[in-house]
Amino acid sequence: MAKPAQGAKYRGSIHDFPDFDPNRDAEALYAAMKGFGSDKEAILELITSRSNRQRQEVSQSYKSLYGKDLMADLKSELSGDLARLILGLMMPPAHYDAKQLKKAMEGAGTDEKALIEILATRTNAEIRAINEAYKEDYHKSLEDALSSDTSGHFRRILISLATGNREEGGEDRDRAREDAQVAAEILEIADTPSGDKTSLETRFMTILCTRSYPHLRRVFQEFIKMTNYDVEHTIKKEMSGDVRDAFVAIVQSVKNKPLFFADKLYKSMKGAGTDEKTLTRIMVSRSEIDLLNIRREFVEKYDMSLHQAIEGDTSGDFLKALLAVCGGED
Repeated sequence: MAKPAQGAKYRGSIHDFPDFDPNRDAEALYAAMKGFGSDKEAILELITSRSNRQRQEVSQSYKSLYGKDLMADLKSELSGDLARLILGLMMPPAHYDAKQLKKAMEGAGTDEKALIEILATRTNAEIRAINEAYKEDYHKSLEDALSSDTSGHFRRILISLATGNREEGGEDRDRAREDAQVAAEILEIADTPSGDKTSLETRFMTILCTRSYPHLRRVFQEFIKMTNYDVEHTIKKEMSGDVRDAFVAIVQSVKNKPLFFADKLYKSMKGAGTDEKTLTRIMVSRSEIDLLNIRREFVEKYDMSLHQAIEGDTSGDFLKALLAVCGGED
């Protein structure tokens, strides 16, 4: 398995478009949506080849030139999966993540997997931006929303992750050994007396939710030395439900974040039926961060490129737009 180098260079598939002219782009989009029936290909080609920063400028130009809201016009021209993808690309990243979190908590059932995927993988700066965007868009704090929609230990994990207070420093060997000891106790001796168990669980949660990535990598190594087991494997064996899923996601993200997303993408397309929501969410949110790294992990693990997987599993304009975001065949 490819190990991410410490401070591995993450690379997205979408970058600033050279020779960019927001007015020209706004005019092209206006023309593509004018009259009866829109030129979907022109729309998706333009939007998938601009960076998010550039798309925001095109939005501004569109408003100044035509006195209209580009998002609203796109919404009325596009539908279904394509609309979800294109409108997602048009949103500033923090507002997009905030919307995905909101959607995951809406309606009857909570989409715990989406909550975990977003909150367990974002950096402190990203989490802080999401908190601001959430408040701005929904007039409620993210913490309040999570509190009213989840419960118990799972709620505490999510709220801890949503504070964006993960340490930023390197590893501390002595502390890593102590942290590994806590992990070993909670994971190996699941039958400690109940009072003790709760405080151990809280300590374990604190370790996973607040220690820096380099420090946690050291903790996982110390854990193996101490127990001869892999921490991820042990969590899967000893824990259950949403708490287990959240802890596993954190561990996988610490070990190799692009691989974590590659696995998610693979699962969204595996078997009968596609999970378009997950597929879209990851493609949109990672497009400018580490999608090239995700592609590399994908082809290495599954012996087919992400490009091939998308081709085999989606169709029409949605397929074309996804491939444009994917940015090439491996």
